[in-house]
Amino acid sequence: MKNCIGIEIPEMIEGLYHMRPYDGVSTNNNHKKIVESLDEAARRCCIKDGMTISFHHHFRTGDYIVNMVLDTLADMGIKDLTLVASSLTDCHSPLIEHIKNGVIRRIETSGMRGELANAVSNGLMDIPVVFRSHGGRAYAIASGELKIDVAFLGAPSSDCAGNVNGFSREGDDLYACGSLGYAMVDAQYAEKVIILTNNLVAYPNTPCSIPEINANYIVPVEKIGDPKGIASGATRYTNNPRELMIAQKAADIMEASGYFEDGFSFQTGTGGASLAVTRFLRDKMLKKGIKAGFALGGITGAMAGLHKEGLIKKLMDVQSFDLDAIRSIKENHFHCEMSALQYAGCGLEGSAVEQLDMVVLSALEIDTDFNVNVITGSDGVIRGAVGGHQDTASGAKLSIIVAPSVRGRLPIIMDRVKTVVTPGNTVDVLVTDIGVAVNPLRRDLIERLTEAGIKLKTITQMKEETEAIVGIPKNVEYENKIVGVLTYRDGSVIDLIYKVK
Repeated sequence: MKNCIGIEIPEMIEGLYHMRPYDGVSTNNNHKKIVESLDEAARRCCIKDGMTISFHHHFRTGDYIVNMVLDTLADMGIKDLTLVASSLTDCHSPLIEHIKNGVIRRIETSGMRGELANAVSNGLMDIPVVFRSHGGRAYAIASGELKIDVAFLGAPSSDCAGNVNGFSREGDDLYACGSLGYAMVDAQYAEKVIILTNNLVAYPNTPCSIPEINANYIVPVEKIGDPKGIASGATRYTNNPRELMIAQKAADIMEASGYFEDGFSFQTGTGGASLAVTRFLRDKMLKKGIKAGFALGGITGAMAGLHKEGLIKKLMDVQSFDLDAIRSIKENHFHCEMSALQYAGCGLEGSAVEQLDMVVLSALEIDTDFNVNVITGSDGVIRGAVGGHQDTASGAKLSIIVAPSVRGRLPIIMDRVKTVVTPGNTVDVLVTDIGVAVNPLRRDLIERLTEAGIKLKTITQMKEETEAIVGIPKNVEYENKIVGVLTYRDGSVIDLIYKVK
């Protein structure tokens, strides 16, 4: 058999190597990637009833992508979808109608807030929502446990081939979000990937978070989100005296822990007390003459400032929280973007959280066994996210929970939290405005902190002190309907969320 340019191809060669004769057809498909509409991209991906679609949440409360895609798929008559989002926020309340109309059958996510969370808590869905940590979600996708048919990924910038990043060195930077760490996992493992962007730039778009080899189609859209919700101007330090006192105590504990040495690593959150810890650590680093080897996780302008000052050598960023952090990842070579799998996946390959010395985390509730709840409120209603809470608590050598002893005239310490998100055997210290409690499992910490002059209480003592002031809260009553399944980072079920009466 001859190919199109007259070369004789023996049948033995074709059969032995599973080859076909060259037919003269061009294999350059880049010009075919850009499509005019979202529904056309969906049709080209052969999307059909019962598939699993995914989204990332780097646009936070400013996200337009999820609602835009679901509206389009609903108009196409698609039903029974599984929606796998790295997290869902207040802006996703339109999903309620898509659930009622049968467009969405199942949801897997790290968190859920607002009207959608209230509706789910009140029994909206026939199948319980599965909640995974950021690392647990990434691990489930990479291991094949969670198979994504089509990933719909919003991009602040893309070229014609689908090289994507969360900022732009040219064109419109209004919608910049910084790191695309959660989207990177979806792009790598989904069967098909559709990029939605309002900012097409010249090829090659470098550096790229998602390379063209992972992008099937690019859909130009007018807007990917609301810039005001995507990133704030700066993450503000708290002026609350109680939060500052808690933060100072937490920093003192970190200093006395035995891990506060040159090259140490840490992660702090964006809450008032957690963020203030970063500022107090700065003073302690300068006084002791040491630097942090790296800081990890969601990166704020406060961390970016310490990096610029030379006090943190490297930033490993899975999510950039504010404009200062976005500017830093764009400009600084050692402010490194990382995928959620590298950040917190729990496979044999390892992940960055396992290299953490210290992490500072928040809590809605904590019980006398040090179990922590960050997903359901005092009324039992879903109003938060697992995030990287259980991932970092498990990986770090020292995990510190910072929280007020009372929130809304209700004590945060109880006999049993309403929903276990992070198991107590991975939680080391609780810091509140009325004292510090160390998990009895950490005798080494108790000795170090006592030697450093830090006064300790038992968590039971702190619970009793708080209840003496505000009383014991009434138990929430539930119906016998499961609305949420809490998984641990390895995919095992750790707790259940029931419908509130």
